[in-house]
Amino acid sequence: MFENLTILEKALIFTPGILLGVVLHELAHGYVAYKCGDNTAKNMGRLTLNPIKHMDLFGTFLLPMALIFFKAPFLFGYAKPVPVAFQNLRNPRRDMILVAAAGPATNFIIALLSGIGIGFFGHGSEVPPPYLMDILAFSLLINVTLGIFNLFPLLPLDGGRILTGLLPPPLAREFAKTERFGFLILLTLIIVLPMIGQLFSHEINFFREVMGPLIQRTVEFILNLTHSIH
Repeated sequence: MFENLTILEKALIFTPGILLGVVLHELAHGYVAYKCGDNTAKNMGRLTLNPIKHMDLFGTFLLPMALIFFKAPFLFGYAKPVPVAFQNLRNPRRDMILVAAAGPATNFIIALLSGIGIGFFGHGSEVPPPYLMDILAFSLLINVTLGIFNLFPLLPLDGGRILTGLLPPPLAREFAKTERFGFLILLTLIIVLPMIGQLFSHEINFFREVMGPLIQRTVEFILNLTHSIH
């Protein structure tokens, strides 16, 4: 979709969706935690729309740009995780689920709004401003990707937190021990398995084979839904 764009055009088109997605994702975590009794994020000044407070040099800028540069089959980024003291939550097990789910839910809301924007400007009589349709299309794609990726049931991802809250306490404690290996597992899925596959001339790409179809179907569902609205 965006293969023939220059680096400057990609930066213009990609930045709003990534920035909005990762900043509001983390803000949602902190806000729901605050409503559930934990003031940690509020006391650290993280309940703000100021993107500078949430930006992570590697996750918000360098990682997405590197994925674009190397033409990766997937694209995502992240902001500085909002600190949450789960022991401060009024109902730790239930509220852990709510706090964790708030981030991906926010990404899906942004994706839905982006789809509505595409439908509105796509069916309007006036020509939309330059690049606006591309910005909305990428915002839809990246926020669906962020939402689905973060729901993967692996700690420290949001899906892992949700699963921890749903499991019976003994199983939850055992599952929580896997968090120390979470980043290593992600690196294996993202980098190691595709490299091994290339060595044996066989594609082993978790994101393309598993997440790719989920992302595509979700994007199509949102576009069909928003098309029916208009």
